[in-house]
Amino acid sequence: MRSRGSWKIRILIGLAIVAFAYFNKCSNTETNPYTGREQHITMEPQEEIAIGLQSAPEMAQQHGGLYPDQRMQALVDAVGKKLVQNSVARETPYQYDFHLLADDQTINAFALPGGQCFITYALFSQLNEAQLAGVLGHEIGHVIGRHSAERIADSQYWQQVSMGASVGADAGSIIGAIGQNTLLKNGRGDELESDELGVLMMIQSGYDPYEMIEVMKILKSAAGPNRVPEFQSTHPDPENRIERIKEAIEKYQGA
Repeated sequence: MRSRGSWKIRILIGLAIVAFAYFNKCSNTETNPYTGREQHITMEPQEEIAIGLQSAPEMAQQHGGLYPDQRMQALVDAVGKKLVQNSVARETPYQYDFHLLADDQTINAFALPGGQCFITYALFSQLNEAQLAGVLGHEIGHVIGRHSAERIADSQYWQQVSMGASVGADAGSIIGAIGQNTLLKNGRGDELESDELGVLMMIQSGYDPYEMIEVMKILKSAAGPNRVPEFQSTHPDPENRIERIKEAIEKYQGA
């Protein structure tokens, strides 16, 4: 009898934890004013900026530091600034900084929360200015879309749900797996949203948006027959994104 009573208590505690997690998620759901998409966010923009600024030096160090040629860095800064000034990015509270990394082996570009954007020299050296704008626009799109903040909030939610399931029915591993799959799926959605935002910024800044398709071809070619570039470890297969990019170009050029 005592064992059965203990089991019931565990179920109730587990359900309470799950219910709290769900309530917390609902109470922290808001509409992104720049994309119009509803998101689960638990941090303020200033917190995102602080996380990005704190993490930026370490990220640069992992890629050999900053590229030493100031002329190249100046080009990255100029293109990034042009994209921000001609798009909705200028209306956001974020602090946009663009970093050219010294890494000449790793094909990659990424953004931290709050506006810190990075591109490796290995990728930069293969791009013309319009293609550079496409890559930087994509990364700015991650910042505007608050994708990192959304992933952090989702991770916290699934941790709480997993804990509740573990307490209530020893099912934490199953729930955790569901959560991870959800995060992966949402991540691919983030990339497509950033592609679309990047296309829009290119058009608004006077760049040929079809150069974004050329970026995808460059990434695909860089992978070779057997090697997957670092860029594709965090981004979907370029081939799968080209059709969506074409749709975005038609959507915004006709607007």
